[in-house]
Amino acid sequence: MEDDLGVKIGLEIHVPLDTRQKLFCDCPTNYYEVEEPNTNICPVCTGMPGSKPWPINSRALDTVVMIARLLNCEIRTEKKFVKRKHYDYPDLPSGYQRTSEPIGINGSFANARIWEIHIEEDPGRYDLQTGRIDYNRSGVPLAEIVTAPDMNSPEDARNFLKELMNLLRYTERIIDVGGVLRADVNISLAGGSKVEIKNINSVKGAYKAIKYEIIRQRNMRKRGVNVKQETRGYNERSMTTISMRVKETADDYRYIPDPDIPPLVLEQDYINGIKLPETPQTRKKRLIEKYKVEEKYAKILIKDKDIADMFEEISRKVDAGIAAPWVCREVMRQLNYRGIELRESKLNSKIMIELLELLSKGEITDNVGKKILERVIDSGEGPGEVVRSENLGKISGSSELSRVADEVIQENPQAIADYKAGKRESLNFLMGRVMQKMRGRAAADVVIKLLRERL
Repeated sequence: MEDDLGVKIGLEIHVPLDTRQKLFCDCPTNYYEVEEPNTNICPVCTGMPGSKPWPINSRALDTVVMIARLLNCEIRTEKKFVKRKHYDYPDLPSGYQRTSEPIGINGSFANARIWEIHIEEDPGRYDLQTGRIDYNRSGVPLAEIVTAPDMNSPEDARNFLKELMNLLRYTERIIDVGGVLRADVNISLAGGSKVEIKNINSVKGAYKAIKYEIIRQRNMRKRGVNVKQETRGYNERSMTTISMRVKETADDYRYIPDPDIPPLVLEQDYINGIKLPETPQTRKKRLIEKYKVEEKYAKILIKDKDIADMFEEISRKVDAGIAAPWVCREVMRQLNYRGIELRESKLNSKIMIELLELLSKGEITDNVGKKILERVIDSGEGPGEVVRSENLGKISGSSELSRVADEVIQENPQAIADYKAGKRESLNFLMGRVMQKMRGRAAADVVIKLLRERL
C-alpha cells in the first residue's frame, strides 16, 4: 500500500510469559490447557476485598528484563512502582490492572524504536456473545512492548511483528500457543487524529486490520470528514474495525502506585546477571560453523525458530547438505503457498527424516519426493507408507524405461526433428514426457542416457 498520506503506525504488543505461577499469586498459568472456566483462581487474581498480592513473580521479572536487553533498551535502575490502572470492564474483577512503570526505555528493533517495556497482569477472558467471564487467565504475567509510530504500511507492521515474535520464541520464556500475540495498533494519517484498534490476536489479523483502517480513514478524508480520536475493535470474521469508545487518555485511567506492592529496584549486578538466550543472529553463525550450511540457507532457517529447530533435528539423522536445501526451498514453498507457519501444518522432523532418507538411499526420485511432501504436509502420513501404497518407488531398470522412451519418441516426431535441427531444449521436453508417463518415478540419468542413445 502506497505511503501517500503519511501513514504512521505504532504497536502495543502484549505477550504472556511462561511461568508456573501468576504474577501476584500462586495460581497456575496453564489457562490454555484448562477447559473448565474459573478453576485456576484465588482471592488475589479475582480481586476479592481484603486480598493482598504476593511478592512479584521473579521469573516473570527476569524475563521482562531479558526482553528489554534483547530489544536494546536502557534498563532503569531507579525505583519503579507497580501502579493500578483503573477501568471498568467485566474481565477486570478488581476494577484495576496492575502494571509497572517502564522496566526498559529507548530501545530499538527491526527499524523501529521501542519506547517502553512494562510488566503487567493479564485480565480475564470476557465472551461478548454469551456474557460469560473466565478468570483462569486473570493475573498471568505479561510483557507489554510499546513501539514508536515508526511503521508506515501494513507490510512494515507485519514484518516487525514476525521478527519480534521469532526473537521472543528464542527466549523460550513465552506462552507459545494459539493467540499468543495480542496487539493494539495505533494508526494516523498525516495531520489526522490517532485511532487505536484493539482485539488483534495474530500477525495476519494486524496486517488486515491496518489495511482496512488506512482505507477507511482515506475514504473519510475524501468525503471531507474528520477522523476522530477513538478506540475501535477488530472483527476477524468481517475483517473490519468497529467503533468502541472515544479514546481514553492516561488521566482517565487514574494511575496510582499500588500501596500493597513495594517499588522495584533493579541493581546493575542483577541486570547483568540475567543470561541472554541464543538469538537468530548468533544461531545463524552457529549453523554455518556446525553444519557447514551456506549463508543463504542459514538466513532463511533463522527467520522461524520452529524451522531452525526442525532442521537441526533432521540433521542429526540426515546429511545437513541435503536437509538445508529441502527445508529452505521445498518446505518453505509449501508453507508459503498455503500461507501458514510450520506449527499450523502436520509436518514434523520425523516425517522429513523419513522422506530425506528415502531420497538419499535412491528409493524415490526428487520429483516423487516433492509430490509426497505436498501431500504429507497436510495429512501427516509417513512417506514410506505413501510410497508403498501408491507404488511410487524409483524405477531405474532400462527395460521398462526403454519401452516408455520408445513410445515418447514415436509420439513426438516434431520434437525429434527439432532436436536433430539443433534445438537441444527438445531433449528436456522429451524427458518431461517420459517422466509424466512414469509419474515422476524414473531415474533422470537413465532416461537422459536412453533418449540420447535413440537420438
